[in-house]
Amino acid sequence: MLLDIAIFTGRLHPLVVHLPIGFLLLATVFELFSYSKKYEHLKASVSFTLLLGFISAVLACIFGYILSLSGDYDSTALNDHKISGIALALISGLLFLISDGTFKKLLSIKRSAFTALCVLTMALMSYTGHQGGTLTHGAEYLSIEVLTQQERIKPASVEQAMIFEDVVHPILIQRCSQCHRAGKMKGELSMKSMADLQKGGKTGPAIVAGSLKESELYKRITLDPEHEDYMPTDGKTPLTKSEVEIIQWWIEKGKAVTGKRMSELENTQLITPFISSYLKIGETGISDESADPDYPVSNPDIPVFTNLKLLDSLRNKGLNIRVMQHKPLKLDITLPEGNGKQIALIKPGIKSIANNVVWLNLSGNNLTDQDLDFLPLLINLEKLRLEKNPVTDKLIPLIADLKHLEAVNLNETGLSRAGVEQLKKMPSVKRVYEWKIATVGDK
Repeated sequence: MLLDIAIFTGRLHPLVVHLPIGFLLLATVFELFSYSKKYEHLKASVSFTLLLGFISAVLACIFGYILSLSGDYDSTALNDHKISGIALALISGLLFLISDGTFKKLLSIKRSAFTALCVLTMALMSYTGHQGGTLTHGAEYLSIEVLTQQERIKPASVEQAMIFEDVVHPILIQRCSQCHRAGKMKGELSMKSMADLQKGGKTGPAIVAGSLKESELYKRITLDPEHEDYMPTDGKTPLTKSEVEIIQWWIEKGKAVTGKRMSELENTQLITPFISSYLKIGETGISDESADPDYPVSNPDIPVFTNLKLLDSLRNKGLNIRVMQHKPLKLDITLPEGNGKQIALIKPGIKSIANNVVWLNLSGNNLTDQDLDFLPLLINLEKLRLEKNPVTDKLIPLIADLKHLEAVNLNETGLSRAGVEQLKKMPSVKRVYEWKIATVGDK
């Protein structure tokens, strides 16, 4: 819990860091404008604005330091940003003391010198911000290379597309480069080039031609989203089904080649529709909206539309609702832990959108079998989490007819071993999590 609080506190840095920028810039503007008789009244506000800038700069330094402990940042850029940020906070505090008159007996400077210090502080602030941008977006984010870089021309057909340069690499840059690039290489892995992928990071090569088992990147993007090693992490948008299929084919069948067009490769019939969907070339019939790599291309039982206002109403009652796909509408619904008392108010709404629910998380809400009497209506449900609820074997009949159900989490519930074994016999069920289930009545 303490670790979670530290991570959360560190993530306040991007929010707080904008406050000293605004306050210090405003103080300098007030100082410059106050030279005019028309705006000389602004001089009285300079001292207070500098005080706000100093306080917020100190907070930004604290949160920034905490954030620096949670990521694999480039040490040089991080130290430059840290030192310049601390210097900015100290100088803004000094400017406040001078403007407030506290140092008048010890240090008396001309107004023009004070104004010059304010302007120089802006220069230091710009440098500090640039170093922060380097950490966030990479060393090349503000460079001649980026300015002169030309976007690749979209291929006219799938056959003309370069498999790595036009398809695979753009996927990795879009989905993974935020955490794996120059300036911030989590796990010491960069996505900048094929050479970087082959070099890999702490856990070995990210890509091994012809071998999915040895390709760490493929293993990470196909883990269960609940797994701690699943990538991308921290709630970032995961790869779509088409993107995963493309990477899988490129590694396994395409032997992770670079510099070759699709027309130069063999056995491309199966992957061509996915590449066509990704590049948006022609009609493929493949939906690319699903964020789950294991998600079926289509499920004819799921309605295309539902009452979107009803979703907002359910959110207001405490449910977390994520739209996984729009056409048809597929929903991931979570009842936050400790909110089980709201189930009676929420059930009517869930029943109204039952056919659109594909993931349901009710863990840690002290729900009984009776509370879950609506489960048979969720005919398209694929993943169900019920861990840490006092449910029993009476749950089995409620979900026995859910023909799409693939995964059920029953950790720390009251189901018996016999009940779990009965659940495993369901044709669609592939994974059952059963840690610390009840043992009473088991043989």
